[in-house]
Amino acid sequence: MHMASEIHRATPSAAVIDRHGLHFEHPATPAPSASDMGAVRSFARDQQIFGDGDPADFFYKVVCGPVRTYKLLVDGRRQIDAFHLPGDVFGLEAGIVHRFAAEAIQDVKLRAFRRRDLGTMIETDPAAINALMLAMAKALERAQDHMLLLGRKCAREKIATFLLGMSERIANTQTIELPMSRTDIADHLGLTIETVSRTLTQLHREHVIDIPCGRRVIVLRNASALRQMESGNSDETESLLRLCA
Repeated sequence: MHMASEIHRATPSAAVIDRHGLHFEHPATPAPSASDMGAVRSFARDQQIFGDGDPADFFYKVVCGPVRTYKLLVDGRRQIDAFHLPGDVFGLEAGIVHRFAAEAIQDVKLRAFRRRDLGTMIETDPAAINALMLAMAKALERAQDHMLLLGRKCAREKIATFLLGMSERIANTQTIELPMSRTDIADHLGLTIETVSRTLTQLHREHVIDIPCGRRVIVLRNASALRQMESGNSDETESLLRLCA
């Protein structure tokens, strides 16, 4: 019988001493990665993922499908603070409870991570932590842009900002299929659904966008005009519209 020192080891191993005092080598257990720690969960359309005030034991990364996070005001109005798309991270709180509720807009798959596992992730999977930090930084940037949008922009500017942002996030092309309803858009932009519909119709008549089939497919015919609207440059917008008329 060979002692442990005489055993050739092809992989990292850990020595174990049995009750007879003999040494045996066992392959070392690899450190878990973030994907090992995150369980994939499925949610149906309009199913709640967590509620406002629920314990913030988990945070989530979107695998597929869209998610909305929102808060209901005391008068019953709903404010959607963000739409989360594949690759986005949400639900990671500074406190111990969630400050917003989250729902699946369509059928979604999420990877759920325990908040208490963050320390292990930092030690064992730095690449995943870097990706998490990048996703959170992008979410913060979008939150800052949304605060400016709600506080300072008119309806046309809000719609232009929203369409350009969705174009970049969903497909980075001129044709986008919006996963959310116009009611969702209205509650995100601080507008009524009537204002959203009226503004989209007006942009369609001005040949800035097309709405070829249904209410959710949007074609950006004049992205330059939308960018001028987004920036609040009404004079330049009018010039671009006259050129394209």
